[in-house]
Amino acid sequence: MQRLTVVVPAYNESAVLAAFHARLSKVLDALPLSCDVLYVDDGSRDDTWAIIQSLAGADARAGGLKLSRNFGKEAALTAGLDHVDADAAVVIDADLQDPPELIAQLVEQWQSGYDVVYATRSARAGETGLKRFTAAAFYRAMEVMSDVAVPRDTGDFRLLSRRALAALSQLRERQRFMKGLFAWIGYRQTSVKYLRDPRLAGKTKWNYWRLTQFAIEGITSFSSAPLKLATWTGLAASVVAFLFGLKVLLKALFHGDPVHGYPSLMVVILFLGGIQLLALGVIGEYLGRNYNESKQRPLYFIEEEQAPVSRTSFHTQATPRR
Repeated sequence: MQRLTVVVPAYNESAVLAAFHARLSKVLDALPLSCDVLYVDDGSRDDTWAIIQSLAGADARAGGLKLSRNFGKEAALTAGLDHVDADAAVVIDADLQDPPELIAQLVEQWQSGYDVVYATRSARAGETGLKRFTAAAFYRAMEVMSDVAVPRDTGDFRLLSRRALAALSQLRERQRFMKGLFAWIGYRQTSVKYLRDPRLAGKTKWNYWRLTQFAIEGITSFSSAPLKLATWTGLAASVVAFLFGLKVLLKALFHGDPVHGYPSLMVVILFLGGIQLLALGVIGEYLGRNYNESKQRPLYFIEEEQAPVSRTSFHTQATPRR
């Protein structure tokens, strides 16, 4: 019988884990597959790990990984997927904004021949207009700038086949944008649309500062467009500055030049200085990425493991490279 593993990253999700597992269990009971669940505690400060242990004690299909600290969601996802030894894996958040009931449709598409089946949000309930606008703007900007087609309005909720998991395990870059990596591996991919629900309980961990950092991470991971934009902006500014300087020179030669023009001089200096700092900032982002990659630090460390009773141990695809 084919086996499915559901990977659930969790950070301070004690308020919702029990309700999530109850809904997920009903879904897994109805699937014609051998199923297990792998919770990944990303260094939570509440009793998330204790709840994961209690869930594992009550359900033979449930297990968990506890990371040594908060490495971030992308690393937690990587840790979970590295420990999958199944025919397919589903990635889903624990906050119940993504309905576990949709997993049956993801499995159906996988069994029809697709390697990656991602869930696309047709609507986002419980979010502010600003949040919906910025999310839409980010995905459309990625669509324009990225060298890889990252699906619109699609989060991490998806199913990956065994060969997609094997391909993903070879991508060990330190600064990870998982949505882009899922798209980059290729293979047959399709989508299933759904209505995203409001968070059931607890607070979101994604404030606007973290979302901005996440957007920068995504853009710099899969596009050199900011570098090209800095180049072309610098070239355009140089042309404008040259033409303005030529105008000033001709005016001085033919009409004289009384001591005027302090405002225009300051505008030019500030404009060019701002352009230079912007370009340096963009270059710094890419230079910092190269610096972090060159250190070759492990992606995560595991403090504690609890394998599902239905499996004797975890299988790690990338142990030497963690």
